[in-house]
Amino acid sequence: MAFDGGFLHTVAQELQQAVDCHVDKIYQPARDVLVLQLRKKGFVKRLVLSAASGTARVHFTEQKQENPDTPPMFCMLARKIFSSAKLIAVEQKGLERVIEFTFDTANEMGDRIKPKIVCELITGSSNIILVGDDGKIYDAVHRSDIEKSDRLIMSGATYRYPDSQNKINILNADLDLVVNKVKECNNGDLPSAILQTLEGMSPLVCREISNYENITTALQKLKKNISSGEFNILYKADGTPADFCYMPITQYGSLYSVKQFDSPSQLLDAFYSERENAARINKASSDITKLLSNLISRAKRRMAIRGEELERNLNREDLRINGELIKANLYAIKPGSATACVQNYYDENLSIIEIPLDPSLSPAANAAKYFKDYKKSCAAVQSLGTLIESDKQEIEYLESVSESLTRCKSLADIAEIREELSLGGYIKSISKKQPRKKAQTQLTEYKSVEGYKIVVGKNNLQNDYITCTLASKGDMWFHTKNIHGSHVVVFCGGAPISDETILFAARLAAKNSKAASSGNVPVDYTPIKYVKKPSGAKAGMVIYTTNKTIFVTPEDNL
Repeated sequence: MAFDGGFLHTVAQELQQAVDCHVDKIYQPARDVLVLQLRKKGFVKRLVLSAASGTARVHFTEQKQENPDTPPMFCMLARKIFSSAKLIAVEQKGLERVIEFTFDTANEMGDRIKPKIVCELITGSSNIILVGDDGKIYDAVHRSDIEKSDRLIMSGATYRYPDSQNKINILNADLDLVVNKVKECNNGDLPSAILQTLEGMSPLVCREISNYENITTALQKLKKNISSGEFNILYKADGTPADFCYMPITQYGSLYSVKQFDSPSQLLDAFYSERENAARINKASSDITKLLSNLISRAKRRMAIRGEELERNLNREDLRINGELIKANLYAIKPGSATACVQNYYDENLSIIEIPLDPSLSPAANAAKYFKDYKKSCAAVQSLGTLIESDKQEIEYLESVSESLTRCKSLADIAEIREELSLGGYIKSISKKQPRKKAQTQLTEYKSVEGYKIVVGKNNLQNDYITCTLASKGDMWFHTKNIHGSHVVVFCGGAPISDETILFAARLAAKNSKAASSGNVPVDYTPIKYVKKPSGAKAGMVIYTTNKTIFVTPEDNL
């Protein structure tokens, strides 16, 4: 991540607007996250301070986080010291990733004190430290180990800054001096030389400015961007945020898409909320993903075993023929024989065949046994065909649930998937409450150019509700052809819809399917009156006729 000293400088500049605010509330939603609500006339902001591994940062936030019922001891201490305190300074030491907030407040004796909250956003050792105006540490979210650390971070110890790396601060240094220093360190790896020379620079920024033809020009632009940059998030093709920076990033070419934000806090809020939401969704859906994978594998193995058994029973006519031939040659077969060599009158060449016998049975009993095995084989073929078809339908259904799970955007979406599997008997219901009414599910809606409502299902329960309950016979139904995906319905009430609406709805169907990243995706569409749900079919499973097919390419902006 590019939350380096340069980015922290842009954040510190933005946070200056919070000076003279009073601390209204203090929360600690996680062990290493502190949230301060700051207030002054015409200004109310929440300030998040995070020392979490991989997500250490400081910025204003619009996101509301769930807080524990009982505040942790660190939060209680922070409230005791800083509640109603006035923020009087926000300072960053050079371009180091250390920022301190100085407050003015009164202690228990009524004396004015100036305690600080120091945030060290250093990779691998981030921390939030409460420091008194005498320099003594009140407490920290991460206390140091006396035996393993040469810098004591614990209650009562004197706070001192992390050791400086003695690098050059680009904001107040002579550029010629910086250029010369970079050239001295350059051993054929310019990004590494810049990283060794400049204070507070991330590898991403160093690689970017090393692409400029003139290093002096690059450093000038870097200095300008730190002072007043543009704030960009780089997104992967699947829409997940990959990185961010306070300057334009060109080193990846078209590999990532870019979205620009007005302030560093807006950028950080979007970046980390999306990543943390994705992490929460992945964690919440991991057990369902594993369950579906196991169920699909089990169903495929079961279908394969049944297929092999069906293959063995396809020669069942040989059993009947053997029984007929034995019955026709009872006079010639000696009791206790292990085989019977008889003429096969079912063969046009009247060939002689050898039929295995059970010596413990009479010839007539052997014939009866072959007829019995023939009847069992016929019954097996019939039942195995039904069972294999059932396995296919179950695999089809489970794969559709798995595909729906990949498109979940919230914990509520995952809860619906879990409810669907519970109703199907695949998992036990953990709630004794009545299942939620389908009409209360949150549907995704769009508008066509004619003003018609277009609804997209997120999962099989919603697909059933949209298609079988909500839609009327004249509405138009869309679904990817032979590809797992959402049901899409244009609520036109039988009125004609334009080619533009058909194209838009078809793209929605393609985008919300397993073929979302493909091109030229076939999408079938037909009026709802031609869409039927077979009796006993699983959720989301329908059959349809009288359809037309359109080929579309999904678009990311839908």
